[in-house]
Amino acid sequence: MALSAALPTGNRFAELQQTLRDRWQALGIDSDSTSQDYDILIVPSLSVDQRELCKIDGALHYEERLLFSLIRLRNPRTRVIYITSQPLPPIVIDYYLQLLPGIPFSHARQRLLLLSTYDGSLRPLTEKILERPRLVQRIRQALRPGKSFMACFNASALEEKLSLALGVPLFGAGPDLLHWGTKSGSRELFAECSVPHPDGSQLVYSEAEVAEVAAALWERQPQLKRMVIKLNEGFSGEGNALLDLRPLAEVAPSSEEPLLGHGDRVTAIQRSFVNLSFQAADETWESFGGRVPELGAIAEAFIEGEVKCSPSVQGSISPTGEVEILSTHDQILGGPDGQIYLGCHFPADEGYRLAMQEYGLAIGRGLAAKGAMERFGVDFVVVQQTDGSWDAQAIEINLRKGGTTHPFMTLKYLTNGTYSVEDGLFYSQPGQPKFYKATDNLQGDRYQGLLPHDLMDIIAAHQLHFDSSTKTGTVFHLMGCLSEFGKLGLTCVGNSPQQAEEIYDRVKQILDEATRETEPTPGNWNGLPISWEQSNET
Repeated sequence: MALSAALPTGNRFAELQQTLRDRWQALGIDSDSTSQDYDILIVPSLSVDQRELCKIDGALHYEERLLFSLIRLRNPRTRVIYITSQPLPPIVIDYYLQLLPGIPFSHARQRLLLLSTYDGSLRPLTEKILERPRLVQRIRQALRPGKSFMACFNASALEEKLSLALGVPLFGAGPDLLHWGTKSGSRELFAECSVPHPDGSQLVYSEAEVAEVAAALWERQPQLKRMVIKLNEGFSGEGNALLDLRPLAEVAPSSEEPLLGHGDRVTAIQRSFVNLSFQAADETWESFGGRVPELGAIAEAFIEGEVKCSPSVQGSISPTGEVEILSTHDQILGGPDGQIYLGCHFPADEGYRLAMQEYGLAIGRGLAAKGAMERFGVDFVVVQQTDGSWDAQAIEINLRKGGTTHPFMTLKYLTNGTYSVEDGLFYSQPGQPKFYKATDNLQGDRYQGLLPHDLMDIIAAHQLHFDSSTKTGTVFHLMGCLSEFGKLGLTCVGNSPQQAEEIYDRVKQILDEATRETEPTPGNWNGLPISWEQSNET
């Protein structure tokens, strides 16, 4: 069953959501006041289709991406409960708490409750929590009635069920709204909000129907060279496959007679599915096509262009319906056809970021009118025209936190700065513009085997930490991925795009040099002393 299918819960969930709307101003969640008193339950469950999620290396450790939320403990009256599938290394928690400006480490640690299900199976964390009634009871007892809310990566039927079990409102869109974050739902909302988007098909549920709608799209757009077949609930570009139409020239539609040979065209397209270019490694049509009856799929025109970028805009909808634009980014994409999210630059290029804001605001208002709240993001493809202008096409809505959420919120919490919609820049409190490059995918074979303690040694030895005085430097995340997958996340903050890039390059260079195949000396790791704490870990 797709996770977007809602569980029957009656009106109780809506009533809980209404209490959050009623109390939002009183809680002062978004204010800088230190007098507000509330508890935040962080459930970083990736409650998406697990067979799509498993295509991402170290997917279980992506629960760490919301650790930026610990920076909320800078408010001395805020308490945080953070739950994970497996316990987090204490050194990782210490790393985040030591980033807090002006708050004693011990004071912040006393207001943080870490809980774990001790279950590393590839299932949504929320499902694991619900299977453990004693854990649910412990969470319920730790949260103060009337002063608590739950925050998640995304809100599925599982999060709704947990919200009801705890009697705590969920700050997120309910499961009944998740359609608007799917590929087909995104296209519907773009049309409603008059936001430009590529030509494409309706949602279908069989291989034959995919071939039929793909042929119809080609007949509407005879000039198409390629199109994208998208699973309706694909994740991070992994659910996309590229269909090259050029080898099918013998059945190409004529602009004069677009329906000529329609049946032959459908047959040729269906036969060519085995030759699709898949974004996920080791994907085949047998496995990809097998998901179509369950998740559904669409066909969409692939946007060509010599100078092409993939920006995104992020926004937030308050429980009371106000829409705020938070940021824009230029996405760093990879994979066989450049459709898999790897990282981002902040902000997006000045040539189109203000246009992204306007489109994002229109989409946010459309979502708010449907009752959505919390984070949303919109991905675009922009192509530079011969006159230097940019043509923007909206691709999809992410009705959840995404890969651009944690770097921006880390910057915001650490600098206590503000985003300016006038120019699309972020300013720290002294009025200094800030820029960053961020990724979840700094990966190297030689990084495998590095423990969090090893990373901390490298950070300390080379002063790679974030400098709170200059508000520049690097904040690391996804440290749990490092040892097994050789993969790490980081956000590199500078006072210019060039400085952010230089900081990123320096971190990569130092990690590469530190992990060269050299023999550690006794009692040392690459010349760095092993700490007493580290040597007694076992």
